[in-house]
Amino acid sequence: MSRRRGLRVVGGSPKASAAAARTVFRQRRRPPRSRLILEAVLLMAAGVGVLVLLLQLPELIDLDSLLLISTAIGHLIGGLSQLLLGVLQLLAVLLLVALALLALLLLVAGLVRFVRAVLAKAPPRSASALPRR
Repeated sequence: MSRRRGLRVVGGSPKASAAAARTVFRQRRRPPRSRLILEAVLLMAAGVGVLVLLLQLPELIDLDSLLLISTAIGHLIGGLSQLLLGVLQLLAVLLLVALALLALLLLVAGLVRFVRAVLAKAPPRSASALPRR
């Protein structure tokens, strides 16, 4: 029995199927040099355009709106820090509650074992432990 479990082409010559399978691993054709140069020039033009837009931004937008945005970002950061502080405090309270429950569980378990030890019958004496006459 063959160990190969791949799909097989029914019919056709084995050379044709092997050649078709190998074409998958062929390296891609490199685009022409003119296309690479055009892509590079377009990317540089887009970068220059964005930089020009950023340089003209203070003239296009009133500075008060930028102050409003920075104030809003400051409030957002302050709110997030307060939220994280509240979550941290809540986790601390939950940890303290878990420790208190663990302490109560340990006390109850110890008390139950103590009561069982006190109320347990004495183990029967073995024959070797009986006094001799």
